[in-house]
Amino acid sequence: MMGPEFVALSLPPLLIGICVAVACAVPGNFLILRSQALIGDAISHVVLPGIVLAFIITGSRASATLLVGAAVAAVFSIVAIDLIRRVGRIEPGAAMGVVFTTMFAGGVLLIEQFGAGSVHLDVEHALFGNLEGLIWLDGFGWASLLDPSALAGLPVELPRMAAVLVLVTAFTIVFWRPLAMLTFDEGFAQSLGLRTNWLGLALVILSAIAAVAAFEAVGSIIVIAMFICPPAAARLMTNRLASQVWMSALIAAISAGLGYVLAGYGPMWLGYGASLSAAGMIATLSGLILAGAALFGKHRHRAR
Repeated sequence: MMGPEFVALSLPPLLIGICVAVACAVPGNFLILRSQALIGDAISHVVLPGIVLAFIITGSRASATLLVGAAVAAVFSIVAIDLIRRVGRIEPGAAMGVVFTTMFAGGVLLIEQFGAGSVHLDVEHALFGNLEGLIWLDGFGWASLLDPSALAGLPVELPRMAAVLVLVTAFTIVFWRPLAMLTFDEGFAQSLGLRTNWLGLALVILSAIAAVAAFEAVGSIIVIAMFICPPAAARLMTNRLASQVWMSALIAAISAGLGYVLAGYGPMWLGYGASLSAAGMIATLSGLILAGAALFGKHRHRAR
């Protein structure tokens, strides 16, 4: 399991899965406490018009081009959700529903109108991603980790998600106190002169960046699961925000790492030949951890 083939075939997707899980789980804590947990779900679906427009404008199916289009659509949807919520004075869930259906329908209309229907949009890839396929062809054993030429051949998703994880971590550390005040007492934060509107918008834009960067590699299933399950499980185990964030990151990393290993090697250990979906197993494991926290968590009986 830990031989040379592990470095080439399993180490990159394992690290990518962990980076994705933690990068989504950390901002997920604040989204859950602010009743915006479905932001991640909405983002993972509203990227369709951005992807189609990027293809129509450039004529390219390159990953970077489609990713930029998806990112623009995600940021636009976040701004639209916040604007509808504030101007219309409706709950965030209703605003997300409006933007979700409008953006998705707009993407379908663009495909039909401009003849982009020839582009193959794989539903399974959109849901479950391609985590197992992110192998390192230039990785020939552990010595490759010290070989610059071999490292240049790493899947692009790994440095991309590592950079997003660093961005999420830096944002959380730098704006920790304002985020805490915004989350628990927005009125008090405003009385201190904090621009809560801009900070809240920055939080959801950061979440959009994490979701879009993760979408191509792992699909929408893991993104949704990681935004919700680890933070919710940690919330049931502790009553301190700092502990909750660290615990959610740990739960996310364990879910991603152990879920990937069980998906790839679990059937083999049981005598079966075919492996399971890594995304499905990671999401399932995170859900089981949440269920365990709901049953045995220290703070599962909170007063409303």
